[in-house]
Amino acid sequence: MKELIYLDNAATSWPKPEIVYQMIDHYNRRLGGSPYRGSSSKTLEAGGVLLDTREALAALFHFTDVSRLIFTKNITEAINTVLKGYLKPGDHIIISSMEHNAVVRPLSKLKNSGVEISIADCAADGSLDPYEVEKAWRTNTCMVCLTAASNVTGTIMPVREVGQLCRNKGAVFMVDSAQSAGIIPLDIGEQNIDVLTFTGHKSLFGPQGTGGFYIRPGLDIDSLLEGGTGSFSEEMVQPDFSPDKYESGTPNTPGIAGLGAGVSFIMRKGLAAIRNHELELMDRMVDGLRQIQGVTIHGPVDNRQRTAVLSLNLAGLECGELGFLLENNFGIVTRSGLHCAPLAHRTIGTLHQGTCRISLSYFSTREQIETFLNGMLRLSKGG
Repeated sequence: MKELIYLDNAATSWPKPEIVYQMIDHYNRRLGGSPYRGSSSKTLEAGGVLLDTREALAALFHFTDVSRLIFTKNITEAINTVLKGYLKPGDHIIISSMEHNAVVRPLSKLKNSGVEISIADCAADGSLDPYEVEKAWRTNTCMVCLTAASNVTGTIMPVREVGQLCRNKGAVFMVDSAQSAGIIPLDIGEQNIDVLTFTGHKSLFGPQGTGGFYIRPGLDIDSLLEGGTGSFSEEMVQPDFSPDKYESGTPNTPGIAGLGAGVSFIMRKGLAAIRNHELELMDRMVDGLRQIQGVTIHGPVDNRQRTAVLSLNLAGLECGELGFLLENNFGIVTRSGLHCAPLAHRTIGTLHQGTCRISLSYFSTREQIETFLNGMLRLSKGG
């Protein structure tokens, strides 16, 4: 049986650092309490796990008040909480044409209740000129939501420039970091980010079922869920302070323990080391693909303008066929289709055919890239 080569890390990173598996197992076997439910040693240990992970994320994203970090089950819940908890009928929001359906679909529902939406056009390589955001501005613009990097092309967006524009004009700046957290630097203060949403199971190396958002002090956002928080239990109304206002019900504490371990791994290795390793592999992969007849690469020409995510097509094969043959013939796992981002595919011209997406991680190797290139070469020749 061929060794599995996993190149679908933009969906879920795999493998994880060994410490992530160990921390999840340790929590389940040795701790196991429900955080903030009572005053037993078990509940206090569980609360400590949440606090440790908040502190790790605060260090990664460069903010100090850990109470502003809210856990959710994934970034989709985080995005829904913020969009539906902040936008009101008559408000105007600007997004880019590379946004994921996690942003587009809740906004489509909010549009039915009177929220106005503008889409700033990106170029065919997925890049965004901040002027396109400024052009879309209206007198009632109150928020801009931008992905920090595309899940289709890996294109890195001008977060700092758009953040400064929002600060100058007095609008809330919300960032979707699903494809960037743990890969490229994100700094709440320097980039003028008011809300940063994140997911745990991709480049933060946590398990599925983890995510959340940072919300700056003073920003009023309604909660999406209400229920037990372990605080002010004598009251029938939801607490109005963070994070309790947004964290109803028992959290995925074992998963959050794993997420904290993943973030700590990133901090020890350093973002620069992770980024440099992935860029080295991307350079080799792109150089090799450019030598193969029939391959179309989508996105930026310069790999420094993308994360370790690349979408391609091969002449003569549907993207789904290409993905199937790569796995069936060579043991290479990729992802094919529209990647839950039809706006992005319309932007890069692949809405009707989709793409085969290759996404690397810190644990990808040069040998895996060579096997992938050999497979692509053979398929290009009908092999």
